[in-house]
Amino acid sequence: MHSLHSSQSLWLIPVLPLLGFLINGLLGKRLGKGAVSLVAVGTVAASFAWVLKCISALMPLEHSHIETYGTWIASGALNIPVELAIDRLTAVMLLVVTGIGSLIHIYATGYMSHEEGYERFFAYLNLFMFFMLTLVLANNYLLLFVGWEGVGLCSYLLIGFYYLKLSATNAGNKAFIVNRIGDFGFSLAMFLIFVHFGSLSFPAVFEKAKALSPESGFGWLTAICLLLLVGATGKSAQVPLYVWLPDAMEGPTPVSALIHAATMVTAGVYMVARSAALFVNAPIAMEVVAYVGLITAVLAATIGITQFDIKKVFAYSTVSQLGYMFLALGCGAFSAGIFHVVTHAFFKALLFLGAGSVIHALEGEQDIRHMGGLRSKIPVTFLTLACAWVAIAGVPPFSGFHSKDEILLAAHHHHPWMYWVGVITAGMTAFYVSRCMFMTFFGEYRGHHHPHESPWVMTGPLAVLAVLSLAGGYTHIPQFLEPVFPLKGGEHDSTLVAISVAAGLAGIALAWFLYVLSPETPKSIASALGGLYRAVYNKYYVDEVYYGTIVHPLVDGSKSILWKGLDAGIVDGAVNGAGTLARMIGGITRRFQTGNIRSYAAWVVLGSLLVLAAMTAMGGSSL
Repeated sequence: MHSLHSSQSLWLIPVLPLLGFLINGLLGKRLGKGAVSLVAVGTVAASFAWVLKCISALMPLEHSHIETYGTWIASGALNIPVELAIDRLTAVMLLVVTGIGSLIHIYATGYMSHEEGYERFFAYLNLFMFFMLTLVLANNYLLLFVGWEGVGLCSYLLIGFYYLKLSATNAGNKAFIVNRIGDFGFSLAMFLIFVHFGSLSFPAVFEKAKALSPESGFGWLTAICLLLLVGATGKSAQVPLYVWLPDAMEGPTPVSALIHAATMVTAGVYMVARSAALFVNAPIAMEVVAYVGLITAVLAATIGITQFDIKKVFAYSTVSQLGYMFLALGCGAFSAGIFHVVTHAFFKALLFLGAGSVIHALEGEQDIRHMGGLRSKIPVTFLTLACAWVAIAGVPPFSGFHSKDEILLAAHHHHPWMYWVGVITAGMTAFYVSRCMFMTFFGEYRGHHHPHESPWVMTGPLAVLAVLSLAGGYTHIPQFLEPVFPLKGGEHDSTLVAISVAAGLAGIALAWFLYVLSPETPKSIASALGGLYRAVYNKYYVDEVYYGTIVHPLVDGSKSILWKGLDAGIVDGAVNGAGTLARMIGGITRRFQTGNIRSYAAWVVLGSLLVLAAMTAMGGSSL
């Protein structure tokens, strides 16, 4: 159903950051860093303010408020308007994207202050916000896909921001290419949606989907949902398309925070949640979503235990937490999944920005083996990061505890064994984040720099995010989203909650023992595990397998077959052969062009004699 409220000019929400992109992209070099900062931060903050204004005007938002700005595509049965819509799910996502995005923009003005390409960086960052807001506000799959492709483009531009650095350009290419695989699945899903529903508009598609009965086997609705899942595995870094996200750390740290907390990776979760009306009637697809999420959560958590790059540790924690979100979606607990999107945005933005503050303090050092004892040297960074630490570890009553246990209860209600796997993963999460914190902030300083606290423009956003990380669990997101989603998670069970909390506390305690009380023990354990440790440390050699089975065969095949065989051998051979033949004929005929009149006269006489001989022969034969 549609809201009856008057127009709220929803178009302003994405257009304000777009305006910032245009101003800084076209005029940034002339404006100077101060004006660039003002434009970049101001347009995103204005978008956040407009979101607050729209939500307050439209509350209680029992139904979707839709605004149409004209027809985009009209061809036969296909009619796609430019339509933006806001309901409670959209409202939650808009607040996360613009609110967390504003804090990251403010932080970035300090973090990037001495970097080349300052105006280019903020132009890209504003463009990222525009596309993500377009994605969230879209009222049909095609417009959502525009935003979907746009955030993919911006991730490529920002991950590869340091374009003179080969590892950064490779990481940008990897993110772009891997996401194209997922996007191909999404595009096929849109074709099937139009074929079977006759529309790409959310209200029309979902209304017809609700009238369907759940598929008992593998049907066209299951095919649609699985193809949508393929798209989501790319954007939200799920198995098997998660490999781009850890490498995305090559971009500046504010980019890492924006991708991991407010944009990009949340897009896949949002899209699946938005398509809940389709997924609830495709039980097989729902089961696949749950399995993919659980496998991703466990796989990434094990890898995170062995990493030493502070940003890589937090990157694998993102992959693992996204797996948790997909587990919730697959279990039908859509509101729990979105709840974790929100709390995760708080503590993951804080983790990355806090990591950036540590890196800033150590003049670029990212290896936690070269840190230690920093809690007394950069106390504000430590205290704020500690808030994210207890939140992601699931320590009650902080934000991660509330959303994580909503997911685990839903998993227990769906399949009890999934709950136990989720609990073990929660324990591993608490362990590897605690390991990172203890190695960074406790013990003796092992580095070579002189640590210094970050400026207020960086620590200010950290403080705000710290408060949100501690108190964000009391936002009652599941209750707020109740009008949107038909399914709920499992009933509250104090015993199950206590077990998951105990697993988190056990992870923290184990990390304290291994990295504070007995710091030599981890080396002995790693040595004893031998090949298993090396496999986990090398990320199960997944990248190597992909390169060996897909990348290298494609590159080698392109060189030997497409280039040397088809292009050089056939196409170039035909062209070069024609040229050689023409040159040969020209070489022969050139011999007749001597410039000697006697020679020409001789040739004329010879030619005449040949003609007469031929005529005589023909005449003789006719006689």
